[in-house]
Amino acid sequence: MGDIKPEEIVPTPAPLRLFNSIGVKYQYYLDKAVPYTTARWATFFVCFGLYVLRVYLVQGFHIISYGLAIYYLNLFLMFLTPKIDPAFAEMSEDDGMSLPTKSSNAEFRPFIRRLPEFKFWHLSTRAVIIATFITFFQVFNVPVFWPILVMYFIILFCLTMKRQIKHMIKYRYIPLTHGKKKYAASKETSSGAN
Repeated sequence: MGDIKPEEIVPTPAPLRLFNSIGVKYQYYLDKAVPYTTARWATFFVCFGLYVLRVYLVQGFHIISYGLAIYYLNLFLMFLTPKIDPAFAEMSEDDGMSLPTKSSNAEFRPFIRRLPEFKFWHLSTRAVIIATFITFFQVFNVPVFWPILVMYFIILFCLTMKRQIKHMIKYRYIPLTHGKKKYAASKETSSGAN
């Protein structure tokens, strides 16, 4: 029953094998890049700078830039939001995954993002590379009055961030932390070591 006859084996098509091997190599290099946060973000800003330069030199593709900005706003909001929204967690307290809402609730619960930093970088970089690639096709260069798009994006950004900040204040969480806490050595410990 477990024996497979050679004529029953279906060979994998060559294009599929090629895509699979490319995917494996791509994932390998992504995994190697995880610890290099500064280098990864520097790469992103270089790609983003090349995109801005390309749009400036071509003097077009404002719809693509607007779409990219909206996509970045969406990613940023997911980066700032906890994985389990406290508004919904209040309704179901039985799972124990909500953020502490009272000072007496002193149990430590780490802030887990809806979108981790690495995925934020990966999606951002991939989006700017795709947007740069799109700028080489004139069909996507839709003529628009770009100051209206800029004004609309600024209004959208302000309203969205106002709502997000109110949410952060209401449920008392700060999504932007930097590194581990460092505690100063007490004088007794340092003098006892001498």
